Amino acid sequence: MARTRASDYDDKRRAILDRSAELFAAHGYDRASMSRIAEACGVSKANLYHYYRDKDEILFDVIRRHLEELLEAVEAADRPGLPPEPRLRSLSEALLEAYRDADAQHKVQINHLGLLSPERQAEVKASERELVRLFSEAIAGVAPHLAGTALLKPVTMSFFGMVNWHYLWFKPGAGLTRADYADLVTRLIAEGARGIGAERAAQVRAVGG
Repeated sequence: MARTRASDYDDKRRAILDRSAELFAAHGYDRASMSRIAEACGVSKANLYHYYRDKDEILFDVIRRHLEELLEAVEAADRPGLPPEPRLRSLSEALLEAYRDADAQHKVQINHLGLLSPERQAEVKASERELVRLFSEAIAGVAPHLAGTALLKPVTMSFFGMVNWHYLWFKPGAGLTRADYADLVTRLIAEGARGIGAERAAQVRAVGG
């Protein structure tokens, strides 16, 4: 007879992932053995193996779950029927809110994704690409002259540069809320993208031809 799972199985897996993410982020993946992970999680090594067969699988699940939760939050907040700038602001606020309490997972994604197998990298990068696609579409909405040009991608990635590294300096309660920062980033991207000008975009389109 197959062994049944405890009712709190998923909760315990999530706790293992959260604590492992903190461990990977603070000390590096290479220094985090299964024994050290078990100790940090307050479980025996044998019990840890009941949930994960090795730390590669833990790393994959940390990154996969993090990206899935980001994507789910952004998709839930997307309102294509909104005017372009409010739509981009809504998406930006949802992404920044999804980053709340996820600094460790975010650091692991940035620093350790390349340690995954090619197959696992391909799976999580699909979620990354979908995030980029959604924001690229929203940015093209506020600056239609960038659609189909070689400038749309660098503008989109500049947006991610602003939000992906905010955890290095952002301090809750220090005068700027996540909603405030979402508004600031939206205005910078929208006004900056519009300021590039249709003439420059047309030049890039011609060069990229």
